[in-house]
Amino acid sequence: MVAGFGCALPLLLGLFSAHSGFLWVSAGAFLAAQANPLHRFGMLRMLLLIGLGACSAGLGFWAASQPLISLCLFAAFGFLLAWLQRFGTESAKLGLGLAVCLCLGQGQQGIGHLHNPYAVAMLFILGGLWVMLLAFGLRGMHGLRMWPYMPRFISILKVLKRRAKRLQQRQWRLHALGCTLALSLAGLIVNLTGLQRGYWLTLTVVTTLQLEFQGSLVRALQSSLASFGAAGLLILFGHSLQNPALLVASLLPLIALSRALQANHYGLFVMQTTLIFVLLAESLSQDWNLAEIRLFNALIGVLLTLFVALLMHGLRQWLDQRAKRRTALQR
Repeated sequence: MVAGFGCALPLLLGLFSAHSGFLWVSAGAFLAAQANPLHRFGMLRMLLLIGLGACSAGLGFWAASQPLISLCLFAAFGFLLAWLQRFGTESAKLGLGLAVCLCLGQGQQGIGHLHNPYAVAMLFILGGLWVMLLAFGLRGMHGLRMWPYMPRFISILKVLKRRAKRLQQRQWRLHALGCTLALSLAGLIVNLTGLQRGYWLTLTVVTTLQLEFQGSLVRALQSSLASFGAAGLLILFGHSLQNPALLVASLLPLIALSRALQANHYGLFVMQTTLIFVLLAESLSQDWNLAEIRLFNALIGVLLTLFVALLMHGLRQWLDQRAKRRTALQR
């Protein structure tokens, strides 16, 4: 209910005013609604999502016209996403939200009425604060404190550190290298080519990278086809409607349903969240007749992800052979 009402108000205002700024309000509302306000860490996580998500969207919007800065930003966020995955699913969801906001910020630059990254960040924060107000009301209905007692941060850091030690260092480093390389190339391609709706490319890369390859090219191909198929179905859905009012009417129950049935599996959560964010960004679009542009962007994203997966597979094979030769020499 919090996610549905939180996104309903800005989407309806955007529908009546036709101002693209309400898209950022709805994006901030949806990202903030990913946190469970009844959970012990729910309000803290909501606050982190709002603040860091606003910074990510503003940075993406600001760097959209500067190739070198865009390259560095996307590389940094790719590494951050892989680094946060070391600490478990919940921290990985935080990194995913930040990466999605960065991609939307870059892709929305030049579209709509906004030309100031500070305005983008402030509108994003307004949407998050609106959801936080609803979350406080939900806590009050359940008779809970407005702000829950927080455990010591030292204890949280110890738990995260133990979780990170379980992951193999070489596996994590290869994954981090792949995420950094793929996202930096995606951001640079969108920047240099000036692709319209470039977030279809970058978000396809982000989504596909988060699906588990496990070092297998077959699984990488399956994940890429799944991402491309989901993008194609989404484009077909928007193209068949071609009406912002119908799209918003279909999107609001979908938001509430997706939040109520939020997937526990990280790969399914990535697909579910990314699809909703794309629909939010496209909810007021009047150019759904240009479906081939969106499909072309998604195709480039899939090919780029497969290229990086092939590079990482070759590097992994080379490292395995090198380790075997070293073991044989030691014997």
